[in-house]
Amino acid sequence: MPAEGVQLTKKEHLLTTEEIIRIASVFVAGGVKKIRLTGGEPLLRPDIAEICEGLNSLPGLEDIVLTTNGVLLTRKLPSLLKSGLRSVNISLDTLIPAKFELIARRRGWEKVIEGIDSALDAGLVPLKINCVVTRGVNEEEMVDFVKWTEKKAVDVRFIEYMPFAENKWNDKKIVPYFEMLDIIKRKYPDLIRLQDKPNDTSKAYKVPGFKGQFGFITSMTANFCGSCNRLRLTADGNLKVCLFGNAEVSLRDVLRSGVGDSELREVIGDAVQRKKKQHAGMLNIAKAPGRPMILIGG
Repeated sequence: MPAEGVQLTKKEHLLTTEEIIRIASVFVAGGVKKIRLTGGEPLLRPDIAEICEGLNSLPGLEDIVLTTNGVLLTRKLPSLLKSGLRSVNISLDTLIPAKFELIARRRGWEKVIEGIDSALDAGLVPLKINCVVTRGVNEEEMVDFVKWTEKKAVDVRFIEYMPFAENKWNDKKIVPYFEMLDIIKRKYPDLIRLQDKPNDTSKAYKVPGFKGQFGFITSMTANFCGSCNRLRLTADGNLKVCLFGNAEVSLRDVLRSGVGDSELREVIGDAVQRKKKQHAGMLNIAKAPGRPMILIGG
């Protein structure tokens, strides 16, 4: 969250529950098998369980996933599970409560840990933990996160610090994949490189005998653009075919113009066809205008 906060989007500009399900049905009819609900913070939507339930009713959709900061997860998890939620990613950049407050600019570390334990108790394993590694902030905690996987069935994904609007990115703050791996290998030299699934964003590793695993999301220093099959729909209805691209298509406006599903599918298809081979590189991305990550969704 930026220090100055973010300007809230007017309710009439956000997709309604029905619009989300309608657009999702077009994607699923076109072959999409997995939908992730993210943010901002998706658990702030009072209709989040209703959205999950609607998605769960779509024939052909195999997986409904939630990415959350975890603060509200313990309270909302029972209704989400009943509505069809199948797995969860939780964002956590530190295992130190005081540092959490500095990074997040609010308290809540204990609630996040409670949410993680609630998800594990509910059988949502392996539970993915997203940790953005920033030089001078938390790179020294990576070994502690790996140690965490000894007893917990979590999959900690160390994410290279990426440039977005208003996050004060510079290349000195990035800890590259090879450096992160070297730091962990000093403590755990016998790491096992796991087989990644097709279209995985994370390069997966495991310490022999540990219950969980960890990996690296290397968008900046070893991009996976060639195997990326992700599309993003923002809360205000804009389709982004690349996380780092500035091009957006308003499916909300197309939908509200009264078109049918076939026309909506054509607009989506045209946008996907315009997707570039790969992103422009971190230094060029940093110079380009765009949305803050909190207004895109991860």
